[in-house]
Amino acid sequence: MRGCLLVVIMCVGALLSPATATAQSVTTLSVLRGLTPVATLIDTDAGRAALAANFRVTGSIQNGTAGQPTLLPFADQQQQALRDAFITDGNAYQLADGLGTKLGGAYQSLTSYTRDADGNEDFTNVSPAVADLIAFASNTTEADSNAGKYFFANATTDGKQPVSAEALAILQNAGGVTDVFGKAYDLPAGSEGADAYGDSRPFQTEPNLLTYGGTDFFGVPSDSSSWLRGPEQNLVNSPSYPSGHTTYGYTESLVLALLVPDRYPEMVARAAEYGNNRVIIGAHYAMDVLGGRTLATYDIAHLLANTPEYVGVEREGVRIDDFRQALTAARTELTGALASACGSTVAVCARDDQSRFARPADNARFYDSTQTYGLPTVFGGAATAAVDVGKVAPEAGYLLTSAYPYLSLDQANAILTATLGPGGGFLDDGSAFGVYSRLDLHRAAQEAIAAAPR
Repeated sequence: MRGCLLVVIMCVGALLSPATATAQSVTTLSVLRGLTPVATLIDTDAGRAALAANFRVTGSIQNGTAGQPTLLPFADQQQQALRDAFITDGNAYQLADGLGTKLGGAYQSLTSYTRDADGNEDFTNVSPAVADLIAFASNTTEADSNAGKYFFANATTDGKQPVSAEALAILQNAGGVTDVFGKAYDLPAGSEGADAYGDSRPFQTEPNLLTYGGTDFFGVPSDSSSWLRGPEQNLVNSPSYPSGHTTYGYTESLVLALLVPDRYPEMVARAAEYGNNRVIIGAHYAMDVLGGRTLATYDIAHLLANTPEYVGVEREGVRIDDFRQALTAARTELTGALASACGSTVAVCARDDQSRFARPADNARFYDSTQTYGLPTVFGGAATAAVDVGKVAPEAGYLLTSAYPYLSLDQANAILTATLGPGGGFLDDGSAFGVYSRLDLHRAAQEAIAAAPR
């Protein structure tokens, strides 16, 4: 069992409080470089069109006029978004419903996330190996997400402390600007109602914000505004890009997908839902969600590849030298625990599902709606160029081989190449990071499962 109070400070406080933002590491600089195309959008016609579409699409999803094929009726999806505003970082408790009715219930029976009368939170985990795997992955991606917020808002590490010369050069070399959302949406940093640091969020910029009430993760009466302007969570001066919640959602959902490959497609759908719920509640733009998804996927792939600087270091008291080996150990422990808790094999329990994830066609339609959010092409050359994932981002294949070991890395990358989403989006500038913005892990996992030896 790991203490949850520390985890909550990291996962919520670090996203909101300038005092807890971290400096840019070698790996973080790589992620910042990959996310930087957003800072150049305001300088081109295509970029400005993408920013305008980002504003329009975000608003229509948030107020329910987009007709998005969500996994639940819109009113119910709003309630799920309210519950998902709380982050169960450290044990992926709330995300485990993506494992299905029987298996998700078994996982949640083996874990807990509680809050006492004084507001102190605590959680338990399935085993030390599972706890360490989740913590190490989350601490990796969380640091990158936190760093990105202030970097793109005002080129600082915490709202006030300037970034290093090396980090600043990333923006300068790209010709990028800070506070691109503030500038594009007529609410620059420091103006009335704006984020003090930059990149104000949709609830500050969108003209037709839909607010609503319901109950939170703990079943306590709440409302959407409480998770935007306080008291539950105050995002008024928390820059928007990239989405920290989406980073968390994809990170821990992918970890569960890798631990329970029978539910990989559904866990990816759960990650997409979690990120999309940040749009529904009014906390993030579509671009924020795409940024959080891409950086989480990029980081997880590099962890699985045991890329230097990603492993062999200590992150918040946890050190992992071989991430794939740690994954294997955690999977062994989790598989045994789940089988015992659900009363059958994991494969059998995985098929016993009456949840919102029980309809593969619905999962696919929803996931497709979040692949690009319909944002227009920004980089025309990348939109038409042939891409071989194995050549541009060969470590990406570990996202499949680590779950489906009957695939070679070449086979996995061929599947990722064949299932790539549309190219030329606002992050797809021809870089390896841009390729991650195009990965469709929902389709790719289905193809990987179909390729299993009979």
